[in-house]
Amino acid sequence: MKIGVSGASGHLGKAVVSELLQRRGGHEVVAVTRTPKTVSGSAQARFGDYNQPESLAEAYAGLDRLLIITTVDPEPGKRGAQNVAAVDAAARAGVKHVVFMSAVGTRREEEPARGASYWRGEQHLIATAPAWSILRMNFYAEAFVQLAQAALGPGILAGLAENRAAFVARDDVAAAAAGILTGDGHAGAIYNATGPERLSGAERAGLIAEITGRPVAFRVITEEQLRAGLTKAGLPAGAVNTVVSIQASFAAGAFDILTGDVERLGGRPPKPLRDVLARALKSPSA
Repeated sequence: MKIGVSGASGHLGKAVVSELLQRRGGHEVVAVTRTPKTVSGSAQARFGDYNQPESLAEAYAGLDRLLIITTVDPEPGKRGAQNVAAVDAAARAGVKHVVFMSAVGTRREEEPARGASYWRGEQHLIATAPAWSILRMNFYAEAFVQLAQAALGPGILAGLAENRAAFVARDDVAAAAAGILTGDGHAGAIYNATGPERLSGAERAGLIAEITGRPVAFRVITEEQLRAGLTKAGLPAGAVNTVVSIQASFAAGAFDILTGDVERLGGRPPKPLRDVLARALKSPSA
């Protein structure tokens, strides 16, 4: 069986390729990326660019299964168009089973909302692919590390509302994706990759304080305050809108989803947020 990973040069793509190469089964791994020279190991490297749809048909040729990992392009509508182009290219190339990487809480939304591009990709996949699976991931634990680091200076972890989230480590998402790609019985399934626990804003702030030995509190702020702070920090308008959209998703409970899908698909329990934070935020007194 020949398995492709589209978007293989990103952090998640590299992790999925690594997972696939470690698994037995005699399958071939094809890494599709805009930068084939960065592909290492025994994976076959192929050029493919979501913004050049004509390159994708050749990149996906001969694949039995394919994982499509979306980009982080902030331009409204751009990522949705890329997702559609990738799904269409997979169908034209005759890929038998397409797995689409999405986000928890995805529903019908309009651009520039966070989930609009995922919804568009999911719906086109369902209508187009001969066999499909969707893996929706919770908020990355590694991405929360960046929020935690930013909170250490002022001692404040801010959010638009008190909320809970089941943060998931990137390599646990990769393990779940590899499980779908190498296993059977996943056609037509929608999975949610989450961490092992739901943590509130106050609990997250408490973890940061415990690990670093520095006081951190959770504070609810308004969207206007959030936008003003991000703009003052020098973020461009597109980035500000992205951050606000993500925080609105937190407030709406989009990440308040807890499942056993990572362990079921990946074959190992997911890491708690504490472990990921502890590696990144070493306490001076530790």
